[in-house]
Amino acid sequence: MSTGAALAPGATIGILGGGQLARMMGFEAVRLGYRVAVLDPDPACPAAAVATVVAGRLDDHRAAARLAALADAVTIDTEHVPAPVLAAIETTTRVWPTSEALATLQDRLTQKTFLARIGAPQARFFAVHDAESLTAAIDAVGTPAVLKTRRGGYDGRGQAMLQTPLDAGAAWRALGAAPAVLESWVPFHRELSVVLARDSRGNVCTYALAENLHRNHILHISAAPADIAPALERRARDLAATIAEQLGLVGVVTLELFDTGDDLLVNEIAPRVHNSGHFTFGACVTSQFAQHVRAIAGLPLGDTTQLAPAAIVNLLGDLWDRGEPDWRPLLREPRTALHLYGKRVAHPGRKMGHALVVGTSAAAARARAEAIHARLRAPALDQSLATANPGA
Repeated sequence: MSTGAALAPGATIGILGGGQLARMMGFEAVRLGYRVAVLDPDPACPAAAVATVVAGRLDDHRAAARLAALADAVTIDTEHVPAPVLAAIETTTRVWPTSEALATLQDRLTQKTFLARIGAPQARFFAVHDAESLTAAIDAVGTPAVLKTRRGGYDGRGQAMLQTPLDAGAAWRALGAAPAVLESWVPFHRELSVVLARDSRGNVCTYALAENLHRNHILHISAAPADIAPALERRARDLAATIAEQLGLVGVVTLELFDTGDDLLVNEIAPRVHNSGHFTFGACVTSQFAQHVRAIAGLPLGDTTQLAPAAIVNLLGDLWDRGEPDWRPLLREPRTALHLYGKRVAHPGRKMGHALVVGTSAAAARARAEAIHARLRAPALDQSLATANPGA
């Protein structure tokens, strides 16, 4: 469907998925004068705080059609929405990303094939569909290597490590013998991400690169701006812009990159707002969430200036092992903001919220974020976050 004119205040933004990303997009959409509706199986999903909820599964075509009937533009908060669901509604409703772009990115093999076609640097890879092709893949890629399912999987799920060829059988069985991709292991120095916004006219703008630290395959801390050589930073921004243009993406796209010390390799592409861009919600003039709404609504892209170095630390359900944490010490912290997602049930590994820490440098903000998280993990040892050095 044609993108049409910019949506006027009072129009409705529809989102497939009602998680924390939809919730934060909803906050910014409402601030811009829009209404919000989401499709989610849970009527009390996080986005319900700011949106009308159409109850239904993300693979339910009829439920998606009900959402599209309410909305003037539709987007996603997860790339796991089936592409045919988007295809069914994009003939009558403005939908970003397109079903074609989503189909390319939600399958690891088609994503990597796309990257190879445009000459983007990435780890060596080989398609795997049975035990014989896994043997061929190991011969081609070598070990150590990582076996990843082609579809689904996040935060380390759907992946198995092969240290030697002898690990092949166990890895294949661990992934349920599902179609997969074998990637060569990249001895990277660190992971970086670049968050970029693109509008329907091809204008792009990027945020400062973020450096990401993971624990147990889940993003723990993201800090920006990353300390990176100007040439590599330009390389990252150019890669993101090229990928967004080649896919015809409109809205926010996030590129996860391996920094090998000499070059950058593309790890994954997310056609949506991203956990590593949460620092923009409080540390930048325009957050990634407002930027995404602007882009899909046909509004001018906003100023991405970062007002101060910052870091975010994810608050996982593990922190709720003794009940709801006492947030008062954190809330007394200077230059710190708490974001809770309104999820009713906490369990280990589940993202329940995050804290934003602003500092004089990204390293200082990251150090304070680590200290705050450590004290939340052991509240009995120190309830005095307010006495922490506020000069960072």
